[in-house]
Amino acid sequence: MNIYRLIETAKDTDRRLSPIPAAEREVRSPKHLSCIINIEQEKTYQTILGFGGALTESSGYVLSALPEEKRREVIQAYFDAAEGLGYTFARTHLNSCDFSLGNWACVEQKDESLASFSMEKPERYQLPLLTDAVRTAGGNLSLLLSPWSPPAWMKDNNDMNHGGKLLKHYYALWASYFVRYIDELAKRNIPVWAVTIQNEPEAAQVWDSCLWTATDEAEFAVEHLGPQLKKAGYGHIKILVWDHNRDRLWERASESYAYPGADSYIAGAAYHWYSGDQYDAVKKVAEAYPDKLLVFSEGCVEGGARPGAWFTGERYAHNIINDLNNGCHGWIDWNIALDLSGGPNHVGNLCDAPVLVDTQKGRAYYQSSFYYIGHFSKFIKPGAQRLAVRMDSWMVPAAVDGRMGNTMESLAVRNPDGTISLVVCNRTEADMVYRLHLSGSGEERILLCPPRGIQTLLIK
Repeated sequence: MNIYRLIETAKDTDRRLSPIPAAEREVRSPKHLSCIINIEQEKTYQTILGFGGALTESSGYVLSALPEEKRREVIQAYFDAAEGLGYTFARTHLNSCDFSLGNWACVEQKDESLASFSMEKPERYQLPLLTDAVRTAGGNLSLLLSPWSPPAWMKDNNDMNHGGKLLKHYYALWASYFVRYIDELAKRNIPVWAVTIQNEPEAAQVWDSCLWTATDEAEFAVEHLGPQLKKAGYGHIKILVWDHNRDRLWERASESYAYPGADSYIAGAAYHWYSGDQYDAVKKVAEAYPDKLLVFSEGCVEGGARPGAWFTGERYAHNIINDLNNGCHGWIDWNIALDLSGGPNHVGNLCDAPVLVDTQKGRAYYQSSFYYIGHFSKFIKPGAQRLAVRMDSWMVPAAVDGRMGNTMESLAVRNPDGTISLVVCNRTEADMVYRLHLSGSGEERILLCPPRGIQTLLIK
């Protein structure tokens, strides 16, 4: 078994995505062995499409406060395939979202002709960030476009906030609005890979929001949005439903997929993490609908910025490992950058981000979550196939209850070049000694992952 690269990040050290010789982590005696990680390379599952983050107006705004050289460094740190995290996915918003400087729409006042359609608001901060991300990724960026709310005048509550519903007689016009926005992005060489119909369609938020049932979403996709995209030459753009929490993923996806004609227009479902670890719902949908996409489209640590926190990175690793191990195809983080308060957010819904920016001093700070995400995005290439991993574990003195539980987790894939990438995460306060076995190789290695550490092993 040729472990030709080992990359490590660990708390209370200076290692951040740092390559170290695999021999430095080999253990001669299994005296303190905590688990066996078995990679069953003959068992393959879904293809991994890639990783990314959200390019919001707020992210564009805080990055604009940096000196141009520093701003460019942050974008390269995310989207450069050679030197950065190698993001190949991004998500952005159609009209404003909570991480905007205020409510806005491209057609503010009632105008059923859409003649007054304006890109003035996104042109300020959002589109420059999108343009630079696409360029930095070498054009290899799959963009997911999501609305938080239609213009207020299209809704039954005449308000972009507080939920409300899109008026039925505006379904066709709202589909035309989607197409017009996609046209505007295309003029700027920003191609759209997929759209979701609505961000969090079951939440009447104090910020930009709109309520849709699963059947409403399917009807809109099949009767309006899908046909209009196809007519406009965008039939390749995928339509995803739900775009809300894991806990209701099965109910919502299965109801939307049952709508007549859904197979022709609905490519899959997107989901978020805010309801908790309901990975069984991800697995259930993946197994029942193997031809449909499953995209994790948003997750962040809420409650404001957490400068220097380590648990934030571990939360990302825990979610990525379990989402992918249960059938997820692509994984997209929320804001790529926020200020030191966790904003700006026009209703004070402050959150953390992998890069925090001091807008007064013009400095960017890379958080643990940035490095933890990188253990996946840098070394799991688009087109990789997930491999089966079985972990046999025992008692761990460092665990709160003395049991391994989910304090040591792993994910394995085979990249398109044949390389196996294994990610191992240790969330305990002690060294974790594990025996690595690769089926078919006839070889084993006994290795150590340090406390509060994460490793990526590249195996030939």
